[in-house]
Amino acid sequence: MKQIVEIGGRECLLYNEGEEPQVLLIQTLGAQERGSIDSEVAMISEASGTSFVMAAFAIGDWEVELTPWHDPALSKRQAVGEHAGESLRYITEELIPYLHQEYGEIPIVLGGYSLGGLFSLWSGSESDCFAAIAAMSPSVWIAGWQDYASQHPVKSPYVYLSLGDREEHCRDKAIAQVGNNIRWEHEHLKQTLGSDHTTLEWNTGNHFVDGARRTAKGFAWCIDKVCQR
Repeated sequence: MKQIVEIGGRECLLYNEGEEPQVLLIQTLGAQERGSIDSEVAMISEASGTSFVMAAFAIGDWEVELTPWHDPALSKRQAVGEHAGESLRYITEELIPYLHQEYGEIPIVLGGYSLGGLFSLWSGSESDCFAAIAAMSPSVWIAGWQDYASQHPVKSPYVYLSLGDREEHCRDKAIAQVGNNIRWEHEHLKQTLGSDHTTLEWNTGNHFVDGARRTAKGFAWCIDKVCQR
């Protein structure tokens, strides 16, 4: 069942997949995700076999609202890097209370693709609200990521990572660091969380291939871990 509701001044798409949901999924919703979110939710349901609620909240300016700090290689706009904290507070102070009131205090998985994946990883270090983080093709090439992650351990017990096998093979030298950084992140998470609490999945193709399917795979992995099927 799909609903379009306003929560805390933002448009949200709510999908209730099955009776008595066992887990809440929260996802960033940009323009690209709007065209594929229906099929993504269907793929999550088919892969997990678990009742869940998906809450996808609208993002107006992808870079401004999701980038945790400024990096000129990502954007020269000064506002980029100044507002991710507001997006996280929206989740913790508006969206989660609403979802818990409607569906009960069940575990929460936060996930996203690209900058949404970076934001999710960062949020997992900034807040202990999330039972798992799903970061698909996250923009961990952002300057200073390894320093940040080293000093801010993830507070979520489970983390899923994925990347396309062509993503690091690009002409942009900054973005080309994504492969090295995600390998480093995976090793770091294995040391801090344990090897059975994280995974790094490699997908075929570049950054723009099968985003909905990749995202569904990440959420399904997290559901399996959180619900211990």
